[in-house]
Amino acid sequence: MKKLYVGNLPFQATDDEVQQLFGQHGEVHSVALINDRETGRPRGFGFVEMDDEGATKAMQALDGYEMSGRALRVNEAQERRGGPRGGGGGGGGRY
Repeated sequence: MKKLYVGNLPFQATDDEVQQLFGQHGEVHSVALINDRETGRPRGFGFVEMDDEGATKAMQALDGYEMSGRALRVNEAQERRGGPRGGGGGGGGRY
């Protein structure tokens, strides 16, 4: 199973719409669209878990695919390395 990063999503996109779109290329195990912690508004990206073959097909077919006027960015998700560094506070960078 592979985890895909899906960027540049339309802010009104729903889990069901993303699942249907990716489901055309293989079995979708999960969809997680990310919302801002403070406002609860969509951040325009998410993650889709699919079987390996379907994920490869979806990356090839959907990277650059236009969804509601926005060209999707689809690639294999990269795990974050390590943990948070330093004390609490704002953030903004990758860990």
